[in-house]
Amino acid sequence: MNGAESLLRTARAAGIDVCFANPGTTEMPLVAAFDAVPGIRPVLGLFEGVCTGAADGYGRMTGRPALTLLHLGPGLANGLANLHNARRAHTPVVNLVGDHTTWHHGADSPLESDIGLLARSVSGWVRTSRDAASLASDLGEAVAAATHPPGQVATLVVPADHQSQAAHGPAPTPKSATPASPDANRIDAVVKALRHGSRSALLLGGPGCRGEALDSAARIAEATGCRLFVETFPARAERGAGTP
Repeated sequence: MNGAESLLRTARAAGIDVCFANPGTTEMPLVAAFDAVPGIRPVLGLFEGVCTGAADGYGRMTGRPALTLLHLGPGLANGLANLHNARRAHTPVVNLVGDHTTWHHGADSPLESDIGLLARSVSGWVRTSRDAASLASDLGEAVAAATHPPGQVATLVVPADHQSQAAHGPAPTPKSATPASPDANRIDAVVKALRHGSRSALLLGGPGCRGEALDSAARIAEATGCRLFVETFPARAERGAGTP
């Protein structure tokens, strides 16, 4: 098993089942590994912005991270606009960005750039793999980081030689942290403000714009007379008949 296969097997075990990809030469071992790892469907995007936008949409609708597979720094740069949107929406996205072989650095190849610098502009977690043996655990930590509440973009930079070198089997995915319980004192203060009788409002965002949270907010508004507002660009909003 090589590093690329161990990485994808770890991703599959973590529940990832789709990869939006625009690969190049430095990602060929990962492309080949899709044939060896069942359960992850690679979807080719003809532009990196399509891949990152699809991953953002997938993450918003399912609550689970999708993979992207991008070619070096320029490929990542082509997808930054939709990764910016994913960052703002707290969407769980895991980017795999191929890099030149480690011994090729310093030759100033036409597509060589500071991938980590580009990635940090939109990612809450960034790492460059140290060797083939660490790829699986790196991917597991990337998934855990992406799904850490409230969600974020995680980017793993994978040199081509690490993808093709021998590696161990898949690694377990660290458990993501659970959302912190709300502070009881703050809840009491909000209840008192809503019951005081003065003009008040609830500003909803994130998960508060869907499902049971919307229903709860509507019941609070009916009971207290407060108004409901929604942030300008919610990541996802429930709509349809009967929705508050």
